Formats: sequence, structure tokens, C-alpha cells
Amino acid sequence: MKEVYEFLKECGVFFIATEDGDQPRVRPFGALNIFEDKLYIQTGKIKNVSKQMKKNPKIEISSFLNGKWIRLEAEVVEDNRREAKVSMLDANPELKGMYSADDDNTEVLYLKNAKASINSFTEEPIFIEF
Repeated sequence: MKEVYEFLKECGVFFIATEDGDQPRVRPFGALNIFEDKLYIQTGKIKNVSKQMKKNPKIEISSFLNGKWIRLEAEVVEDNRREAKVSMLDANPELKGMYSADDDNTEVLYLKNAKASINSFTEEPIFIEF
């Protein structure tokens, strides 16, 4: 899991795909955190992506950096605890202008049943499950 976190963090931006009825939706994300040995992402509850993940918690993540790319499939699980939100905001202070651990909008979600592969054209793929 740490290797996935480090790869995505180094990328800076990664893309999350969700399902919206019969239409896939992809958007950029950047906030990540490891809290209680789980990999977390963050969004706002008012956003369509949040509604889509509630309807179907299966997501895919992809990003590319320095000739390598990552593909990750997982299920998201919402964690409403204040301490999970505080940890995310402390790890990503740029979010504090838009989100608060005490607002009704901040949503943090951890990944479960995750399967990732880190690939390149010149090296064998690395497979990671957590």
C-alpha cells in the first residue's frame, strides 16, 4: 500500500473513474493520506463524484509519471470520523481553505479490496493488493 501511496503522491494528480448510470466519469484528484494503515482519498459530499461512489463504490484510479503508470481498482468506504478527516486535512493542508473536519461537506474514504499494478514498457509489472 505504501508503494501505491508514494507513486500517486509523486504523480501529484491521479484520475479516478466512477460510473454515472451508463456513462463512465473520470476526474483529477490529488489528496491522499494513510491513516490507521488504510489509504484514503477525499472529496466533497456535494460533488457528483461522491454521489456516484455512494451508488457504486467500485472505482478505478490511474496516473502516469516518468514512463511508468499505475492502474488501481478498489472499493471506497466512507469514514465519517472526525479524526480521519483531521488526519486527511493535516496531510493535505491546501484543502483547509475549502474543507473542515467539522463541516457537513468533507468526505474521506478509504480503499478496500485494492488491486494495483505499476507498469512500464521496460520493466516487469509490479502487482500490489491491500
